[in-house]
Amino acid sequence: MSEASDLSKVQFEIRPANEKDSTGILRCLSEAFEPYRKQYTAEAFGDTVLDPESLRTRMGTMHVIVAVASGEVIGTVAGSISHGGEGHLRGMAVLPQYKGSGIAAELLAAIEAWLRGRGCAQVTLDTTEPLLAAMKFYEKHGYARSGRVSVFFGMRLIEYAKIA
Repeated sequence: MSEASDLSKVQFEIRPANEKDSTGILRCLSEAFEPYRKQYTAEAFGDTVLDPESLRTRMGTMHVIVAVASGEVIGTVAGSISHGGEGHLRGMAVLPQYKGSGIAAELLAAIEAWLRGRGCAQVTLDTTEPLLAAMKFYEKHGYARSGRVSVFFGMRLIEYAKIA
């Protein structure tokens, strides 16, 4: 049996994160972004993988969800709603060994449903140039470059948007 078909049978649940998930979320972010560390500035990498304090802040200001298999956090994403009613995503990550399993798509669908349920008509996210696979993933799921590019700790940050 191929690895891809094995991964498609991973049993997991998607649910809101809680404080007990913090270590798993930090591990997930760290492992998912480690291959890109040398392509990030130190500040951008730190802001991406978080630390316990910045994760507490994120969990207090955003809706964080996790994918959990056998009690282990294997994926995460966070979403928030701006004052204008636009949804925004941050911190999408799946442990590298689960790449291609469909977990990222399920996480994305879950956070988008949460945002739509709160009246968001549009969802945005930002990504950096080294994350080509992420860009392709988001485009496959209906996101398009908005044309807005900003600077993120010395790196180009590319905004994507999707009508929810």
